[in-house]
Amino acid sequence: MKNAVKIVTIGGGSSYTPELMEGFIKRYEKLPIKEMWLVDIEDGKEKLEIVGAMAQRMWDASPYDVKVHLTLDRREALKDADFVTTQFRVGLLNARIKDERIPFSYGMLGQETNGAGGMFKALRTIPVILSIVEDMKELCPDAWLVNFTNPSGMVTEAVMKYGQWDKVIGLCNVPVSAMMKEPEMIGKTLDELVYKFAGLNHFHWHKVFDLNGNDVTQQIIDAMYEGKDGGIPANIHAVSYFKEQLNAMKMLPCGYHRYYYRQQEMLAHGIEEFNTIGTRGQQVKQTEEELFELYKDPALNYKPEQLTKRGGTHYSDAACETIASIYANSNTHMVVTTKNNGAVPDLPADCAVEVSAFIGSAGARAIAFGSLEPAERGWLQCMKNMEMCVEEAAVTGDYGLALQAFILNPQVPSGENAKRVLDELLIAHKKYLPQFADKITELEAAGVTIKDDVARELTEKGL
Repeated sequence: MKNAVKIVTIGGGSSYTPELMEGFIKRYEKLPIKEMWLVDIEDGKEKLEIVGAMAQRMWDASPYDVKVHLTLDRREALKDADFVTTQFRVGLLNARIKDERIPFSYGMLGQETNGAGGMFKALRTIPVILSIVEDMKELCPDAWLVNFTNPSGMVTEAVMKYGQWDKVIGLCNVPVSAMMKEPEMIGKTLDELVYKFAGLNHFHWHKVFDLNGNDVTQQIIDAMYEGKDGGIPANIHAVSYFKEQLNAMKMLPCGYHRYYYRQQEMLAHGIEEFNTIGTRGQQVKQTEEELFELYKDPALNYKPEQLTKRGGTHYSDAACETIASIYANSNTHMVVTTKNNGAVPDLPADCAVEVSAFIGSAGARAIAFGSLEPAERGWLQCMKNMEMCVEEAAVTGDYGLALQAFILNPQVPSGENAKRVLDELLIAHKKYLPQFADKITELEAAGVTIKDDVARELTEKGL
């Protein structure tokens, strides 16, 4: 009999934590938890205490005797951990709002994981995840790191490449949502279908087969245009893809491809919100405030329905199932970010890809997908090389490399405004970008200021 496990969640004060607890409670019989630790930082202390108390109520309402430990001391929590999950946001939601508003103020996409904002989220996050890995090497060298922190693909790849940590798996709820919704579109259940995914986090495609090996992808494409719900994440504006493109592709793109395949419409929608009700980050801030008011209720001991308004709903099905599958060596089919190892031959073998894989005690065994057609291959190689530039810039603080990534990114029109947005975001996130300190000092001395009033005010307040 295996020992019960110690699980540490960094970013434990997240509004998603109740969903994580629900997933662990549901799987306790195959994943017996000995200790559950929630870790956060001083700025997140209040939320940690609120969500931590609720997490304990959830366990107390279950048949299982699990103590939830809360701490601001990461090292205390990490000692002898078996699994470490990461779901943190460097700079909290105010950083996301700046990531969105500064690009939008120049007429380009402001989004959490795509375009300028996504690159800056990586620049802030990668140094932190690497410091966590250094602690793990010392305090829990045999632990698995299960990352849900966005941009999950770049963060996971940085752990492998710069952290030299192979026991890592990156996760996303987007494939889970697709596999929950698509089968019913064609009158099937998930266990009657076989899914094959390939690509990058928030930039993958998939095919679907029945149990006789027949490709039923086209049936799902047809159903999409009959008004059936294909599981678009709550945070993505539901513009339809061009059916002719999908017919030619013979694959299903993920929801985030809308930012690339329908860039004009998605940008227009984002700018409209920017000018009226506020960016997605501003909207989420309101939702999160409502959630934490609910979480304060001493009678609440279950995940509230309002959590489904967040774009990451269902992620516990990915995180908890991954951990349970490693623990029990169950070789479950899941979609994860892991080392390519030839699964997608159009990309380097040692890079990170998001693919179908079997998850067991040795981690993720990627399922070979094969080469993509020219259109998808071109997109994929452009995006992967942009990601690698961002990751290296995050580690080295190389401004020229960050500018290269901006110019390469399809969501950032190249030219003077690209550099201007890069410079303003550096100043806006000065607190979280010590690797760029010299360049930020130079920009400030040159009088660079933030154009957007909201982003400038947040920065001036030190938020």
